Amino acid sequence: MANVVKLKKGLDINLKGKPEYVVEKVPASEYFALIPDDFHGVVPKVTVKPGDHVEAGTPLMYDKNRPEIKFVSPVSGEVIAVNRGERRKVLDITVKADGKQAGVDFGKTDLSVVTPEQLSELLLNAGLFPFIKQRPYDVIADPGKTPRDIFVTAWDSAPLAPDFAFVVKNELENFQSGLDALSKLTEGKVYLGVKASDPVAVKGVEIVAFDGPHPAGNVGVQIQHISPVNKGEVVWTMSAFDVLFIGRLINTGKVDFSRMIAVTGSEITKPCYVETCLGARIDSITKGRVKKADYHQRYISGNVLTGTKVSPDDYLRAPHSQITVIPEGDDCNEFLGWATVGLGKYSVNHSYPTWLLGRKKEYTIDARLHGGERAIIMSGEYDKVFPMDILPEFLIKSTLAFDVEKMENLGIYEVAPEDFALCEFVDTSKLEIQKIIRNGLDQLMNEMN
Repeated sequence: MANVVKLKKGLDINLKGKPEYVVEKVPASEYFALIPDDFHGVVPKVTVKPGDHVEAGTPLMYDKNRPEIKFVSPVSGEVIAVNRGERRKVLDITVKADGKQAGVDFGKTDLSVVTPEQLSELLLNAGLFPFIKQRPYDVIADPGKTPRDIFVTAWDSAPLAPDFAFVVKNELENFQSGLDALSKLTEGKVYLGVKASDPVAVKGVEIVAFDGPHPAGNVGVQIQHISPVNKGEVVWTMSAFDVLFIGRLINTGKVDFSRMIAVTGSEITKPCYVETCLGARIDSITKGRVKKADYHQRYISGNVLTGTKVSPDDYLRAPHSQITVIPEGDDCNEFLGWATVGLGKYSVNHSYPTWLLGRKKEYTIDARLHGGERAIIMSGEYDKVFPMDILPEFLIKSTLAFDVEKMENLGIYEVAPEDFALCEFVDTSKLEIQKIIRNGLDQLMNEMN
């Protein structure tokens, strides 16, 4: 492979609970949910009511600000609830599956004759456009704008993340069709970022291999090392897991949100891969797989750095291909606390002697903060794990002050909250850095619009 980008900055957190390359069967979930909060910036308008029968691909809601962006049911069945919170905020739309998995037929697509406008309309009607994001702002892409380039990452380098090469081995045709469809939506290039040691064999796109620690698999990191985003430019991004949805729609004419996910973490008895569907109940996947299930465990939809805290009766979130279960840590009572020798403890700064055991040692890390939030931005900590040509410390400061000129000069248009997840992990001050960046991007988008 000609193009290989080697990164040195970053951090691989070696946790216990890596998935074995085994696919196990799980009972089909009875309930599925569409959760608006999975799609940042969306103001949902619900189009169904309890008692309505829906098929896979039937719209359940749309974005009030952009009505053309629809969100569809992942399964066929009956809408049983539209749950709302404070100020009638839509929390989720719950569907009871009928087991038939009947789907709306959008018709097979011939990519050799379809126009970009027709293809874009198909993705909008089928509810797949919400899986395409854009930089700047890291929000759902604007279908009215043509992106300079499209970037797809086929490597998730986060802790315990699933191996895409293993997931896609039986769906290469769908993946290729998805990439071919994306190439119709841009006048530029479609870039595919892959792991140097485990590439994916596809054609028609520019493949760039990356080698290095996390966050080498983040699409934002890949964009900056391939073709950075300048002010006024728009690029689209996708996860390779979501490209499969587009490929299935092209080849079959129907929406198929089934996904092979990794069930991981130190609290899982046998970490593995399972076949399920987006929006499935968590307990339908983890039942019988969790060590001595109790209230002292943290369930996460996604990975430990950027995932969403959930409960067993919650649902698999739309952006995620992984479920992680780790100790909560609220039942730990350590004698002398931080002053102990710390055998078996993990530390970024080599505070404990376990670092002498090398990189191969696996750690069990719980969800405790190990300290309180401090009103100070630490100097020199973030740069060690931030492999972008950006000064993270100064960008965070300018974002807190909302100094637009400095934010632009420091690269705010190139980043997303996930790019700062490791900065948040190593931060001595325990600041919610991802939240700071997210709020800054939202403010900037409102200012510019």
